[in-house]
Amino acid sequence: MSPSHPRRPWLLSAFFLIALLLLFPFGHGHAAAPEVLVGADAANTEAKAESGQLSFSKDAKGIEVKIKPGPDGYPGLSITRPEGKPFDLSAHGHIKATFTNTGSTPLDVALRADNAGDWKDEPYNTENLNIAPGGQATLHLIFGHSFGRKKSFALNPKEVTRLLVFTGKTGAEKSFRIDSIIAGGEPGEQPQAEPEKVRVRPKNGSVFPPVDDSKLPLFEGINGATGEPGSNKNLRARFHEPGSQVLIRPAEGRWDLSQSVQVVVTLNNTGEKPVSPTLRLDSDGGPSDTVQAGELAPGASREIAISFIPQKPWQGRPDYDGKGATAIDGTGTRFTSDAVSALAISAGAADARLAVTAIMANVPPPKSPAWLGKRPPVEGEWVQTFSEEFEGATVDAGKWNVHAANYWDKSSWFSRDNVILGNGLARLRYEKRTGRHNDDPAGKEFHYATGLLDTYDKWTQRYGYYEVRVKLPTAPGLWPAFWLMPERGKDAGEQWQRQNTGDGGMEFDVVEHLTRWGPYRNNVAMHWDGYGEEHKHLGSDRIYMQPDAQGFITAGLLWLPGQAIYYVNGSETGRWESPRISSVPSCLLFTLPQGGWDNSPIDDSKLPDDFAIDYVRIWQRKDLAGSVQGSKLDE
Repeated sequence: MSPSHPRRPWLLSAFFLIALLLLFPFGHGHAAAPEVLVGADAANTEAKAESGQLSFSKDAKGIEVKIKPGPDGYPGLSITRPEGKPFDLSAHGHIKATFTNTGSTPLDVALRADNAGDWKDEPYNTENLNIAPGGQATLHLIFGHSFGRKKSFALNPKEVTRLLVFTGKTGAEKSFRIDSIIAGGEPGEQPQAEPEKVRVRPKNGSVFPPVDDSKLPLFEGINGATGEPGSNKNLRARFHEPGSQVLIRPAEGRWDLSQSVQVVVTLNNTGEKPVSPTLRLDSDGGPSDTVQAGELAPGASREIAISFIPQKPWQGRPDYDGKGATAIDGTGTRFTSDAVSALAISAGAADARLAVTAIMANVPPPKSPAWLGKRPPVEGEWVQTFSEEFEGATVDAGKWNVHAANYWDKSSWFSRDNVILGNGLARLRYEKRTGRHNDDPAGKEFHYATGLLDTYDKWTQRYGYYEVRVKLPTAPGLWPAFWLMPERGKDAGEQWQRQNTGDGGMEFDVVEHLTRWGPYRNNVAMHWDGYGEEHKHLGSDRIYMQPDAQGFITAGLLWLPGQAIYYVNGSETGRWESPRISSVPSCLLFTLPQGGWDNSPIDDSKLPDDFAIDYVRIWQRKDLAGSVQGSKLDE
């Protein structure tokens, strides 16, 4: 402050502040007022159905949307300015959209903001989310970013031609409400660190009560429900309406329950009337199945298990050909056990009270059928055609290769020394060790060594039942797999011709695991029509499974004409029935690279680690045996 006015510094400050306000009425760094595009006090907008399956009604509170089953890949609703004028959202940095799933099936919903332009450039930004029946959720679309706030098309917010709300292809009726769509934030907004990215792994699996200094879970009441922590021993909830629901959420971020395969909730009916609770788990990927707890009398307690394993195994759409929804509605799961956002509880009655005394994530005792390892899972006249028990001290070179090209991680070299036999097991070992690929002095040098087993040029079969018993590694960043690839034999030409996944061929991924998922989640998949522009694939990366008491899983593929059926420990986990199922003989592969599409970085401190194989047993149905089968590849 100037020394010539020592007694009135406040006066100059006031004049200075007034001048700033006159020059910059909103102040530097302050966002413009939010602009409501849909919902109460909405600006002037129009809505139009982009699919004959979709109908809607619009009022001051939002837009009610219904979508009938049908063939459309992405039934949607356009929201525009009157007379085709663009939205000028240049005063803002994002759009927030809130949706309520008013239907009885899980809802996948997306919001897209479009610019005009060449559609080869994909001139739009998109965000999506999944909402359980009765649930409400908000997505946050930051201009210039898409799908999890990843950088994408540089959208011009001054020229947004339309907003498109859409879902995927559906075989069941879906209904939802667009509660609001609001533009807000500052121009040039960038994604910030998201609190929901925090992962909390409850000690000893005890979500509640916590066994350490973790904070108590949070409550959120829906449709008139209320809840509060009763003490460190119970969580109390009151349900005022039959549709009331309480969400119990992590104090921060998400629960990481990847070391478990179920959550067991202990409920006590503290009210005066019988209730029939329902429970489910919500996650970033989608909800678990909803569990019906049955009638619970006043004063009674019960443990209710919510399994991550879906009640109906994943089933691919029979007509799937690379476009639209991949799975039959109501099969499989989208639940992601490492990003659990809430436990949802409904009492199923009005004026009801429940106390939650425990929430435990754990693994139930394993169960396996008597036939496992002894025969295929279906009737028929079967003959065992391949048996490898790894009882010897060295790899059987008549069956297996230990060297091949590495097309997967570009970081590892195959070494015969990393295929280790002993105690009835073959172990593919992954370790930090510098060497040259395929133990060839002229091969390319890499700094991670791994093992490989495949039967290319040594054994092949078309159709049959393929079963392996394996123990997965746990070190972060590893990608173990057991899979099949076409093998047409020497007369087909070079290896790329023999193993082409076009012309009736197909890649089958029976065990494909990313260690970031924890030991209870697997991927099954089929790939066909090559790996270029025509490439197609189908499967599920949310196949939850339970190892046996020794930590092994027994995985199987039943491959028949027009059918591929997957099993873990004798239980069906997925299937696809289609004329496109491979009709080409295939060979076997066991691989252990690093990486994958959803993995953690490799952690050298956790190496070496092993992918252990106990046995490989394969059967063929007699009526399906062909001339190109077994080790006679020259025939």
